[in-house]
Amino acid sequence: MKSFNIPGFYKSSIISKIKELRRDTDPRKKDYSPTLLDFGPVKFHVARHFGFCYGVENAIEISFKAVEENPDKKIFLLSQMIHNPEVNKDLLDRGVKFLMDTSGKQIIPFAELTKEDIVVIPAFGTTLAIEEQLQKIGIAVHKYDTTCPFVERVWTKAEKLGEEGYTVIIHGKHNHEETRATFSRSEIHSPAIIIKNMQEAEKLGAFIKGQSSRSEYDNLFFERTSSGFNPKKDLERIGVINQTTMLASETQEISDYFRSVMQKKYGSEKLKNHFADTRDTLCYATNENQQATIALLHHQADFAIVVGGYNSSNTSHIVELCEQKFPTYFISSESEIISKTKINHFDFHNQTHRTTGNYLSSGNETNIILTSGASCPDAVVERVMMKIVSFFEKTKSLEEVLTAI
Repeated sequence: MKSFNIPGFYKSSIISKIKELRRDTDPRKKDYSPTLLDFGPVKFHVARHFGFCYGVENAIEISFKAVEENPDKKIFLLSQMIHNPEVNKDLLDRGVKFLMDTSGKQIIPFAELTKEDIVVIPAFGTTLAIEEQLQKIGIAVHKYDTTCPFVERVWTKAEKLGEEGYTVIIHGKHNHEETRATFSRSEIHSPAIIIKNMQEAEKLGAFIKGQSSRSEYDNLFFERTSSGFNPKKDLERIGVINQTTMLASETQEISDYFRSVMQKKYGSEKLKNHFADTRDTLCYATNENQQATIALLHHQADFAIVVGGYNSSNTSHIVELCEQKFPTYFISSESEIISKTKINHFDFHNQTHRTTGNYLSSGNETNIILTSGASCPDAVVERVMMKIVSFFEKTKSLEEVLTAI
């Protein structure tokens, strides 16, 4: 796989050592068990896969290249390049400005741009309408386009589905940048509709099966469909694609559900005429990180720490998985760890910040699950780990810990 030129301050000598050892011992990535870092009184069970994925490293390389190659030009990010506060701040500190927020609300009007300006497209991609606006100004939108190749693969699948006469069902968050971009590309080839989760899939399935009314359908889906969408006609042939950072298992569950709905309605012999196999739209990195998190659930620990941006979809799903077994603290950096008895963390279910006391075990040994989202620098994970280690006495040296792996 291609290697990228990533700034050294995002790297971690500790995490790099761990990942290198795991690559050497498990080159085919078949072992999802965590790595144990035993500092003595505190032990970390570090996920097999976490941190920067291919798409994020690609985006970082292109974004910093844009800054380096254009010292005398105004440089803009269409919106957050990735959903990580440290990476976005690093770019802002270098003079880059946001044109929009993550919901698509304009911060700097496009009317203020000139053809001499540089615009960086984020890793999530953008809508065709926004691309057209920028091109009319004369901006070369694809010169510094950091769109993840795996997102583009989903777009290709959406186009193929449209060419074959299928309606595209997108499993995603309708206000997420990636889903908005995918929807804009889907609707030019076929009817398209966005669903958020399995519950919404079942409500759409009820309409397909004739078990719910048009008004019930409209109340939930009307604003999440392409123009002129006719549910009675357009839901006769369907295929499922996804926002690449959703729970891979849920996308598969949704796809399997719609397959069963169409099979029962049209019969097994005619299934291929009504349902398309789209399993290859699942992002490998999202799947690996989630499988590695599931493997963590087979181990015992006092709690889990998940590090990443609070608006990061893939990170929030890792939190969801950890919460199935452990008290879980979702933090953006080591600055949220206030002391040995106090930690600030984010409750993404209610979108609120919380503070918890006495989170560390008072026993002789503390076991901690540690992982991060795909847009979180390894350096941040290292700082989180070492800050917690600093609260304990008589810990083993890093050399001892890494030698024992």
